[in-house]
Amino acid sequence: MELKLQKRLAAQILKCSPKRVSFDTESLQDIKEAITKIDISSLINDNVIKRKPVKGVSRVRARKIREQKSKGRRRGFGSRKGKKTATLSRKSAWINKIRAQRKLLVELKDKKEISKSIYQKLYLQSKGGFFRSRRHITIYITEHNLGKK
Repeated sequence: MELKLQKRLAAQILKCSPKRVSFDTESLQDIKEAITKIDISSLINDNVIKRKPVKGVSRVRARKIREQKSKGRRRGFGSRKGKKTATLSRKSAWINKIRAQRKLLVELKDKKEISKSIYQKLYLQSKGGFFRSRRHITIYITEHNLGKK
C-alpha cells in the first residue's frame, strides 16, 4: 500500500518530517482514501495519524563524566591535551614554587637552623631559580654544612 502522499501531507500539517509521522495500522484503508489536507487533518484529530516524539541525545553519560571530573578523576596524562603550561601557566607554577621555597627559608630562619646571612644568600639563590624545590634547598644546606648543629 503506497501512502507517500498521505505521509507528506500529514508531515506538512504536523510541521515535522515525514519520518516522524506514524499511521494507525488498523485504519490504513481510511488513510489510503484520504487524499486532501482536510481529510488528513480530520484523521489527525481522530488520532489515526500521530506525530512520533523527537529523539533527544541522552545526557546521562555526560553528567556522569562531569561528576567524576568534579571529584578530580579523569585528569591523568592520557586525558591531557596541549602543552604542559596549558593547564598551569609558567608564571603560576613559578609563583607556587617560589612561595613554598621562601616559606621554608623563613621557617628555617625562625627556628634558628640557619643564620640571617645564610638566609639572605639562599633567598637570593632561590630568587634566581637555583633551587628546583624545597627538597633541593634542604639537600643543599646539608651538603654545604650551612645548618647549625
